[in-house]
Amino acid sequence: MILPIIAYGDPVLRKVGVNIDKDYPNLSELIENMKETMVNAQGVGLAAPQIGKAIRLFIIDTSPFAKDEELEENEREFLANFKKIFINAKIVKEEGDEWSFSEGCLSIPDIREEVFREEKITIEYVDENFKKHTDTLDGLAARVVQHEYDHIEGILFTDKISSLKKRLIKKKLENISKGKVNPDYRMKFPLLKRK
Repeated sequence: MILPIIAYGDPVLRKVGVNIDKDYPNLSELIENMKETMVNAQGVGLAAPQIGKAIRLFIIDTSPFAKDEELEENEREFLANFKKIFINAKIVKEEGDEWSFSEGCLSIPDIREEVFREEKITIEYVDENFKKHTDTLDGLAARVVQHEYDHIEGILFTDKISSLKKRLIKKKLENISKGKVNPDYRMKFPLLKRK
C-alpha cells in the first residue's frame, strides 16, 4: 500500500527514532508498504519518520543511480544492486574528506541543496530478520545511508546548509508545510488548512 509522505514542518520529522524489536506490529507489512511508497515517489531511500513513525527503520534502493553516466562503472554496478533494510542502525564511524552533493528529500519536494558529508562510514544495524550486520560504505551509497540515518536522528538535510541558504529557502519550506507544492506522490502536510 502506498502511504502518504510526511511533509516538512511535521514534528515527527524532528523526533529521534526509538529502537524496535522483532515483535513490532506488522513489521514486514510496514517494510513492504515503505518500499512501494519509495518506488512510487521515485526515491532512493525512505525512513520511518517520513511515513509518520518515530522508529529506527529506513530502507535504501540506490538502483536509480546506476544509470548515472558520470559515475565510474564499478560504483554504478554496486549502486544497481544496493537495496537494504536498516533497523536500529548506529553509525559508528565517519571518515575521509567531506564532499559536496546536491541532495533532495521526499519530505521536502522541489528543494535541492549542496550538502557536505564525509565520504566513508561504518554502520551497525539489524536487517528485517534481526540478523546483525556491520557495513563499511563510501561514495553515493554512504551518502544515501547518511541522509536516511539523519531522519531517524530527527535531522533534515536542510539543517546541514549555510545560514544564508536557509534564509533563501525559508519561504519555500513554509509553503511546503502549508501544502503549497505539487509533488507527483501523496503527501500529508502539517499546516494545510482544511476547507
